[in-house]
Amino acid sequence: MSEARLKAEIWVKALMRRAWSQNVPALLMRRGEDSAGAVIIKMNGGPGSRTVIYARGLLADGRWGWRRASGKDALDDLEAHAYVERQVRFDSDLWVVEIEASDLTQFVDDPVEG
Repeated sequence: MSEARLKAEIWVKALMRRAWSQNVPALLMRRGEDSAGAVIIKMNGGPGSRTVIYARGLLADGRWGWRRASGKDALDDLEAHAYVERQVRFDSDLWVVEIEASDLTQFVDDPVEG
């Protein structure tokens, strides 16, 4: 029997409320498919900072968690926008959330790949 999963819409709303409860701005940049759309999270520490994009997937140790989908180095605004656009072309059901913070671990319960 497979493990029950939250609908993407509910999970995204909970993520954003968790950020807001800590007085951290979170913005839904793109609404995906309500039930099963994948989610990417853009972490941006604020004006002038660079962006790291995370996606949920299998980590190197075999556990599910959040990995740095944008690569080792942080991206500038144009690079981050281009990355998201490529992902949307690949997956039209994709959700995109931007959080104005540099540390994802305070907003998700799964492990985060550094």
